[in-house]
Amino acid sequence: MYLSKLFIPLLKENPSEAKIKSHQLMLRTGMIKQSSTGIYSWLPLGFKIMKKIEQIVREEQNKIGAQELLMPTIQSAEIWKESGRYDDYGEELLRIKDRQGKEMLYGPTNEELITEIFRASIKSYKSLPQLLYHIQWKFRDELRPRFGVMRCKEFFMKDAYSFDLNDEEAKKSYNKMFFAYLNTFKRLGLTAIPMAADTGPIGGDLSHEFIILADTGESKIYSDKRIFDIDISKHNDADDSIKELREKYDAFYAVTDNKFKKEDFEKKVKKENQLVTKGIEVGHIFYFGDKYSKPLKCSVDLQDGKKVDVKMGSYGIGVSRLVGAIIESKFTNNVMRWPESVAPFEVAIIPSLQKNDKSNYLKAKKIYNLLIKNKIDVLFDDTEDHLSAKFKKFDLIGIPYQIILGSKFTGDKFEFKEINGETETLFLDEIKKKLLNKRN
Repeated sequence: MYLSKLFIPLLKENPSEAKIKSHQLMLRTGMIKQSSTGIYSWLPLGFKIMKKIEQIVREEQNKIGAQELLMPTIQSAEIWKESGRYDDYGEELLRIKDRQGKEMLYGPTNEELITEIFRASIKSYKSLPQLLYHIQWKFRDELRPRFGVMRCKEFFMKDAYSFDLNDEEAKKSYNKMFFAYLNTFKRLGLTAIPMAADTGPIGGDLSHEFIILADTGESKIYSDKRIFDIDISKHNDADDSIKELREKYDAFYAVTDNKFKKEDFEKKVKKENQLVTKGIEVGHIFYFGDKYSKPLKCSVDLQDGKKVDVKMGSYGIGVSRLVGAIIESKFTNNVMRWPESVAPFEVAIIPSLQKNDKSNYLKAKKIYNLLIKNKIDVLFDDTEDHLSAKFKKFDLIGIPYQIILGSKFTGDKFEFKEINGETETLFLDEIKKKLLNKRN
């Protein structure tokens, strides 16, 4: 992609309404544009990053055997009345009517709808367990939307649902999601700690929030520092291995503020290991048994002919929210450092260009064509901005690698810079190999 052709409406200054780094950066780099309060259009740069996050989430769901479907954004109010949540959910639920006067709602979550789909389709215990998920837009009418995509009204979310025969099997599904979430966040370059959390309007008696540390986080967290030393790479997707991993995490005190008890914290965690800070929720999982299956009459036939209400769990990841969360985690010293797995481009070509001298442009174009031929996603800055202005721009955009055609390159060697500041002078073939090897 040529930068001159990329739709990227850059802003020179931080917008006054943006109070945290992620909101500022997403507006400044043209990743999003506000449509109305708490609702944003996702522009090409931001959308590309979000879709990469979505794909990683999808791949990790598929690895544990979850099956993808797609449910609508608009739901019938009838099934919410069946479950008892239509009146209980509160004013965040956007209630609407169609032209026939039928009560509808813009889905904030999908427990009712997925249960209705399951009960109409699955009748026998032989079809269990089932793990179903979709990635879809949600809407919650937040009273005070703020912080850009971190707390907005419309958001892009992965939500999954498990259906099992009994509590024992249901806990295995819960643990699979627990494991999948840890691997998902690791691939996103994040250290997310599972913490015991309140179940809120979803319900149930078992819940974990996955929290990344950030000063701008809305959740206050209390944890044992040693929890960060757990190595998930030593575990595989076998039930026993995942159970052992869960037990390792559960052995350490780690809770959000709504579960915090001072006496428990001080009793279970030595003072030198106590961590009190803020964090950002990037995922939330729940086990709620028959909370929805019972009122919605979602049951299966057993071998002896009896019926039993299925046991259910719900598992959410805020895909659009993760874009902001990664920024809050990775943005330092006015430089954005996107993890390679979700960066908008793999490498940027930054030449010093002059109107009366086409030599640098022609060399840069040669590099561009070679990288494109090797299916390397590259952004070519073909503008005539001064080199120092280009550097500031790419510090904000945050592409992991830069090929610079400035004063330091000579002949067939080019300046190759990593976003962390390390610079080498390499031949073009060496640059190509280095970029291709980074994928492995």
